[in-house]
Amino acid sequence: MNAKKLLTFAGIALVLFFVIAKPGEAAGLVGNIIGFLRDSAESVITFVSNVFS
Repeated sequence: MNAKKLLTFAGIALVLFFVIAKPGEAAGLVGNIIGFLRDSAESVITFVSNVFS
């Protein structure tokens, strides 16, 4: 088994453990990530709009 597969399985196992052990905190983390991505996209859109106006 190569290192990439091993790290992938370990990452999946860690995520599953976190979701099962603390589902409320996992949901909050996902919400924070989505909020960060939304804010980042809005910033990029604002930047591009200002460049081309």
